Amino acid sequence: MSIRFFTAGESHGPTLTAIIDGLPAGILVDIEKINLELKRRQTGFGSGGRMKIEKDTVEVMSGVMDGKTTGAPITLSVKNDDHIKWKNVSIKALTTPRPGHADLTGVVKFGYNDLRPTLERSSARETTMRVAAGALFKQFLEVFGIFVGGYVRSIGNIENANDSLNLMDRYKIAESNDVRCFDSAAEQRVKDLITATMQSKDTLGGVLELFATGLPIGLGSYTQWDKRLDAKIAFAMMSVQAMKGVEIGDAWENSRNPGTEVHDGIFLDGDQMVRRSNRAGGIEGGISNGEPIIVRVAMKPIATTLNPQQTVDIAGWKESPTTYERSDFCPVPRAVPILEAMLAYVLANELSEKLGGDSVSEMLPRFKALAKANQNDLNLDGQDHIFWS
Repeated sequence: MSIRFFTAGESHGPTLTAIIDGLPAGILVDIEKINLELKRRQTGFGSGGRMKIEKDTVEVMSGVMDGKTTGAPITLSVKNDDHIKWKNVSIKALTTPRPGHADLTGVVKFGYNDLRPTLERSSARETTMRVAAGALFKQFLEVFGIFVGGYVRSIGNIENANDSLNLMDRYKIAESNDVRCFDSAAEQRVKDLITATMQSKDTLGGVLELFATGLPIGLGSYTQWDKRLDAKIAFAMMSVQAMKGVEIGDAWENSRNPGTEVHDGIFLDGDQMVRRSNRAGGIEGGISNGEPIIVRVAMKPIATTLNPQQTVDIAGWKESPTTYERSDFCPVPRAVPILEAMLAYVLANELSEKLGGDSVSEMLPRFKALAKANQNDLNLDGQDHIFWS
């Protein structure tokens, strides 16, 4: 069974909504965990003024009864507290598109007479509902012992370089500070850089790293291009506002090295085959190989800057500086739970398709019976075969 989800709503409209279809019955839903994920999205050094206005909390409108999913479509809703300032208020026309934003492309595509409708829907405020839905996908994955996390890898030119830490330790340290850095040596330098950028009225981007542990072998497929797990993850990551590049494992470093220094050797540990490295990022041939999935995503500096940029006033048809719209200076730390949500969605959907079934009680025995890379589960007979005759 496939899982789908859709979001609806505008940045300053009355509510934001998500509809999730295909989650199985029997998932114990923790509303506070959803609200915690929403809070994580609103927390980060370098955030703009909007985060001081909105206190996002979710309301479950359908698909959950007696604290558990029913298998029916789930509706989630979050109110926009800032809507009251926009309701029945005449809003000044916006006619100066920001370079790097959807302003110009959106108004050409849909034929609006103002840039505002493009801004309202293309805004990263939409990711509120991705995070809310992602919290449910995480709760589904946790039933099977699968964990999805993330942290900041770099902001600007400052790297988190303490690679001696394991993934969970990185995650825990990152969640203890408001720049989501796992390297204490980089934390203050990142804050100083963000502060200097704010003072110069500019914006900053960075690289985020996501991971998933506890995954079985066999999610995804090489049989068709659109079934490959890495392709689906890249699509999901690139769907998030301001994300411009995706790397699975050590992809960029691997591209510079010879093959013998790139691939993860296979060794025996009793009756089990094991890896001693994970340069592939947990995916080989479009299929999960049982190692942690590692994804890195490049986020550009966002397009809204206090320092005006060169554009055109479309209404007056003359060159003009951009008009500032309230925004973040560095949204990189806040993007971590958004990308976690999208990775959780892809993995939840792949696991659901792999296992089949309408309830978690039906899925759990199938999960436990999945083949592993051990001697008992493999069927190679060592005989020559005639494949075409």
